[in-house]
Amino acid sequence: MSLRILFVLCCFGSSLLAQTDTSLIAEIESYRKTENERFSNPETTILEPKDLRHFNGLDFYPIDLTYRVTARFVRTPDEKPFFMPTTTTRLPEYVKYGEAHFQLEGKNLVLSLYQSTNLEKEAGYEDYLFLPLTDLTSGDGSYGGGRFLDTRIPKGDSIVLDFNKLYNPYCAYNKRYSCPIPPKENDLQIRIEAGVKDVKHL
Repeated sequence: MSLRILFVLCCFGSSLLAQTDTSLIAEIESYRKTENERFSNPETTILEPKDLRHFNGLDFYPIDLTYRVTARFVRTPDEKPFFMPTTTTRLPEYVKYGEAHFQLEGKNLVLSLYQSTNLEKEAGYEDYLFLPLTDLTSGDGSYGGGRFLDTRIPKGDSIVLDFNKLYNPYCAYNKRYSCPIPPKENDLQIRIEAGVKDVKHL
């Protein structure tokens, strides 16, 4: 292969990569805009009236595509449903659907993903998966009670986890909500400096 062809392939590949990164960043920015609009709209907000009056937008970590990972997805079909503890006496029923195996900061990590035994019967949520987690930013930059990520059941054996879309449980903003407590198996021993931060500004 000539040096000229190699140069063209190299430049073209770099251009495609830049375009992909740009579109991914735009997608995350759009997600954040939608979240802020939902919080600031009196008809859709979960904020208490006193907090809504002073709401100037959610506080996010800078977008970092390092925290958008493609994980190996391992289904766990023999799991039994269980009641997930919450911040109240409510006990929603979930079943562990699978595991995401991936690497960050040179560490091999595993997160469990859960399916609600009630939501799976609702239209539009048949393939919904719930990912609650804590990490070393919990209580030190992000909400101490952990954060959540929504995703869908993949068709194959890989799943994309974009931690830039991590969000706080509703009870972080309003104590009248009942929120699941992330299982200990989803406590990551690294700092996930991505997604939404703590709510101290409210």
